[in-house]
Amino acid sequence: MASSNDFVHHVSELLAPAGRVMVKRMFGGHGVYLDGLFMAIIAEDELYLKADDVTRAAFDAESCAPFVYSKDGKNMTMSYRRAPDEAMDAPHLMLPWARRALEAALRARAANAVLKKSAAKAAPKSKPAAKVKSSRPAAGKKRSA
Repeated sequence: MASSNDFVHHVSELLAPAGRVMVKRMFGGHGVYLDGLFMAIIAEDELYLKADDVTRAAFDAESCAPFVYSKDGKNMTMSYRRAPDEAMDAPHLMLPWARRALEAALRARAANAVLKKSAAKAAPKSKPAAKVKSSRPAAGKKRSA
């Protein structure tokens, strides 16, 4: 799943007009962040952009394959799609695809926040432990005689 440094640099230049790009190594490939939001994967010199139900049709129209990896002998498909070939040619051609990926990442983050909030509400609340009063005076206070 390794990617060349030249390809990683090329992807960074393509995405730069969309925001602040940061690329981090992960699982033999790279994770791509745009303005701090995880929105793409680089694997084997291929760029895969975040996709969701809203953006999937646009990727399908361009025949952009999903990111698939093997785990325990099974193929696992993630919600990332290969960037269109034409978009890999110039930043102005990548910009609308980068925006789609960023929007999908924002929707995913919002959905996760709702799920976490719902899970927190559903969790049983425990009563706080009863406070035990000490017979010793608090520090700095004197007992009256």
